[in-house]
Amino acid sequence: MQYKISGLNAAPFTHLFGQDEGYLKKHGAVRKTVESYPGYPDRISLCDIPPGETALLINHIYQPADTPYFGTHAIYVWEGCTEQGIYINRLPEVMMNRLLSLRGYDENHLIIQADICEGRSAEHLISQFFDDPAVSYIQIHNAKRGCYSCLAERLS
Repeated sequence: MQYKISGLNAAPFTHLFGQDEGYLKKHGAVRKTVESYPGYPDRISLCDIPPGETALLINHIYQPADTPYFGTHAIYVWEGCTEQGIYINRLPEVMMNRLLSLRGYDENHLIIQADICEGRSAEHLISQFFDDPAVSYIQIHNAKRGCYSCLAERLS
């Protein structure tokens, strides 16, 4: 099974980059200096943000569909990063050492499969989910904090 894992598009976040604390607060964002590695996973590049860099903590609508599964949660974005991480048939390093929650959605944006796994086992679970033709896409979350990580899509 061929698949693609994608980070978020940077466009919705770039207006926050370099802004003062007042502007960030007005937009529900908080600037944090990264102190540990790993620990601050960037949702754009799908990399852990290096120590000394700045991360923006912001609420993100990860499931915008008008269903009971509509959802938002806090995520980190690497301030200044605009390069979207795209991974074909492989997992980004940021996922490898985290406990993950995978949620398989159908075309109506309803969860039809869900499970948790250690990051190194996620490829097997992604393949297992996509073996079901009713699974349209998979959202991957960091299970411990529950925050959205990335999207996995089937490639034809």
